Amino acid sequence: MANTQDFKGKWALVTGASAGIGTALAREMAAHGAKLILTARRKDRLESLAAELAGKGTEVRIVLADLNEPAAAQQIYDATEGAGLTVDILINNAGLGQFGAFESSPIDQELSQIRVNCESMVRLTRLFVPRMVERRRGWIMILASTASFQPVPYLTTYAATKAFDRFFSLGLAAEVARFGVKVTALCPGPTESEFFEVARSESFMPGGRQSAAEVARLGVAALARGKRTIIPYFAGAFTALLVRFLPVGLITSQIEKRARPNPVRP
Repeated sequence: MANTQDFKGKWALVTGASAGIGTALAREMAAHGAKLILTARRKDRLESLAAELAGKGTEVRIVLADLNEPAAAQQIYDATEGAGLTVDILINNAGLGQFGAFESSPIDQELSQIRVNCESMVRLTRLFVPRMVERRRGWIMILASTASFQPVPYLTTYAATKAFDRFFSLGLAAEVARFGVKVTALCPGPTESEFFEVARSESFMPGGRQSAAEVARLGVAALARGKRTIIPYFAGAFTALLVRFLPVGLITSQIEKRARPNPVRP
């Protein structure tokens, strides 16, 4: 029976490890004995997390990279698997969002969501999967979202990228299962992280938020079991089930009314 003890002594690469769910996933993997490769843009945060984990006996390396850049995925691969490290666990966590009316949002931020949430994830996965298939062993986690189950007005591009991530994960999981490689789409809802601040969506869905540590705990357990989709909280799982039976137009119209930004007053 697969369990998290299978991660002990294996190298796990975590993207977007400098904050939020990425940091929590790194800590959770370390707690199960994995060795960590942490990658993100912010060196100071990576070094702080690396020092924390190393202080608890975890072997840690860091790779600075900006996944908004097309060359970053190859850079990360060259510094890890390409340099002789056997990366058995790939956690595609890096991502960003943008809240607001699409007509007035910065186009660079909209395109960055596609590059980081989709393109860089595909690039990284394509680089690491062949070796996992050869070894007949591997685990891949792809961060999707409960936003992947329906369109979300004012998070229009973000939700679309997360639908891409979830469907990509499910398709890949079916392809590589016969080679002993497990793929899990982690679909959190509102989580305590920097996401809402970076996306400028602090006022969107103002209710309670799940802790990143709890999301990571449930996500890593699901990855070990080979569960293909994990929604780590009951309300999200219920909503994902409910939207299967409701017209998409009804869902999006209700979200649009709830999420509509307040007009900017002079």
